[in-house]
Amino acid sequence: MLGARVQLKGWQQAAVAFGSAFGALLDPRRADLIAALGETTGKPAFERVLQRMKNSAEGREVLSERPRVVSSQVSHAWDMPQNTFGAAYAQFMGSRNFSPDDRPPVRFMDTDELAYVATRAREVHDFWHVLFGLPTNLIGETALKVIEFEQMFLPMCMLSVVGGSARFSDKQRALFFQHYFPWATKAGLKCTDLMSVYYEKHFHEDLEEVRRNWGILPCPSPKKSSV
Repeated sequence: MLGARVQLKGWQQAAVAFGSAFGALLDPRRADLIAALGETTGKPAFERVLQRMKNSAEGREVLSERPRVVSSQVSHAWDMPQNTFGAAYAQFMGSRNFSPDDRPPVRFMDTDELAYVATRAREVHDFWHVLFGLPTNLIGETALKVIEFEQMFLPMCMLSVVGGSARFSDKQRALFFQHYFPWATKAGLKCTDLMSVYYEKHFHEDLEEVRRNWGILPCPSPKKSSV
């Protein structure tokens, strides 16, 4: 089940968005505040994503079956052969001691359908890390936000890029804008509509094959050593 929805009036949405933005800037580790900011500022973007999914056969299948990226539904990834997308995802999660159950629930969407789209966007984030070969450090997360913005046009993603780059050291900032940002801009435009992909049904496929099929351009290693 999705999280219980909270109906907000216009001024309440603005207040939650402002408070979440301020709190997230003070403590970027607060995933709940970042999530609330994405929901209260992202309704038009999620509506566009929903329409694109409805226009895609695979997207319609996702909307109909409403798969969730939670342990009970993606545990079969850990049984996939090496070199598959599923095995790569399992290795990514295991090596970082992540759990797919740790993401905060969606609360501020008007309808169940939009709430699911927002939930799906939040839950496929780790799939995108695997596909694009991005680390989970500050630079990697900020680069992925560039791709997420180009895929969904969520204001929160661009705010996260601005906020993330503001916290870079001089060395990190140079590395990001010389290497990661140009690549992410190209990669986000080149790939397929990633919100219309039923990832769980491709776990058994070769990782490089799904990357080719979806137009994924993995992040090349920077010429300079990462920080």
